[in-house]
Amino acid sequence: MKYGIALFPSKKIQDLVNSYRKRYDPNYALIPPHVTLKTAFDASADDIVTIANELRITAQDSNPIKISIKKVSSFSPVNNVIYLKVEPNDDLLDLHSKLHKGSLRLEPEYSFVPHITLGQKLSDDEHSDVLGSIKMLDVQHEEVVDRFHLLYQLENGSWTVYETFLLGKDNE
Repeated sequence: MKYGIALFPSKKIQDLVNSYRKRYDPNYALIPPHVTLKTAFDASADDIVTIANELRITAQDSNPIKISIKKVSSFSPVNNVIYLKVEPNDDLLDLHSKLHKGSLRLEPEYSFVPHITLGQKLSDDEHSDVLGSIKMLDVQHEEVVDRFHLLYQLENGSWTVYETFLLGKDNE
């Protein structure tokens, strides 16, 4: 089965992001707006029990994460993804690093660029037009996220929460 690990931002940011994703992201119905901490990986039922135990320890040894969003950006020309840029910080980078050790030690395919996708799989012209208009948004948002989620993929391609992990020793 395929699994992944993500942070979900507040409803306020999810609503803003979904107002764009409805039109510009074909994965809109498959997963809520999120910050991917670990891309999809395969694990057996036995493996996921071990992984979940490791994630509990990782969560206890990690701090809640301050999310700061200040601008819209794009991965173009590598691919036509438009996103809200989440400013990297020590707590976020530390958690990402921890999630690539132990049973999950596979190196990430791409450098970690924390973001929340607004649109993807756009043609070059559509990407240029949409990015131009969305970049005019004045996005200034900060919040603290106190949990991350282990997700699994259903047969229809959608993702659902397998388990939620609260960050920090106070959240045991």
